[in-house]
Amino acid sequence: MSDANRFFNLAVAQMGPVHLRDSRESVVKRLIEMLREAASRGAKMVVFPELALTTFFPRYWYEDEAEVNARFFETQMPGPVTQPLFDLARELGVGFYLGYAELTPEGRRFNTSILVNERAEIVAKYRKIHLPGHSDHKPDAPFQHLEKKYFEVGNGGYVVSDMLGTRISQCLCNDRRWPETYRMMSLQSARIVALGYNTPSHNIHWDEPVHLRMFHHLLSLQANAYQNGLWVAAAAKCGKEDGFHMIGGSAIVAPTGEIVAQSRGEEDEVIFARCDLEMGEKFLQNVFNFAKHRRPEHYRLITERVGAGLPLSPEALSTEI
Repeated sequence: MSDANRFFNLAVAQMGPVHLRDSRESVVKRLIEMLREAASRGAKMVVFPELALTTFFPRYWYEDEAEVNARFFETQMPGPVTQPLFDLARELGVGFYLGYAELTPEGRRFNTSILVNERAEIVAKYRKIHLPGHSDHKPDAPFQHLEKKYFEVGNGGYVVSDMLGTRISQCLCNDRRWPETYRMMSLQSARIVALGYNTPSHNIHWDEPVHLRMFHHLLSLQANAYQNGLWVAAAAKCGKEDGFHMIGGSAIVAPTGEIVAQSRGEEDEVIFARCDLEMGEKFLQNVFNFAKHRRPEHYRLITERVGAGLPLSPEALSTEI
């Protein structure tokens, strides 16, 4: 692998809070400023957060679905407000990943991200698969987590795209906690994973200690980067949005599992790393050589069962056909 293809300059653009009162125009200006900073540092691509254009609206219960659609969802990408971001990316020759709420022409709603190349062309779209939270109203909770109310489960699978001289895939927030996400990407020869997230500091469903939110976030990135020979770039939208706190911890993680760059605070911040793509190749050849060592005939339960069940009988465990 030549040095021109071996090293990939990668930036993550963390965002501080986006409040209910903030306009899309003001948010796009912030994204543009960080895109310029990333380009000035030599970045080939910038990773922006999940639902980057608005506040994390699934924390609120809305009865009026038309209001939700008009206030928080995008019907086209790019649209009039986001076009300047695309124009600048083309001018600077920098690609990016962006998360937003998508409303399709058929009226379907998805938590979506896109990969955009250096010519400002949308190369791939991903729709979030692992939706957390609930769909019912919980008026006694300190806030809601209504992704299951406002979004459908993604219908496009995990796509790996040839872009900027390498192979890049994408996911969103809760997807990062599921090992199947990264293995699906690595089996398609992904080298970089871009992901955005909005993660509340408190879990309304159980009494998880606050410090574990950050620990498990980073653990998920590090373990899965290592086990799949991947560079993982994770961008938070974080801080207190109208009083509701979300964790930061934006990071770029190497295939060694090491964090090579991490945000310092909970405001708008660009972090950067020069990624050695050959590093992942070495792990996939010498440690996690899938073709040599994987035994999918023994992994049937991963696709046959959604939840835990009784142990299989010896006959069912047999690999003989």
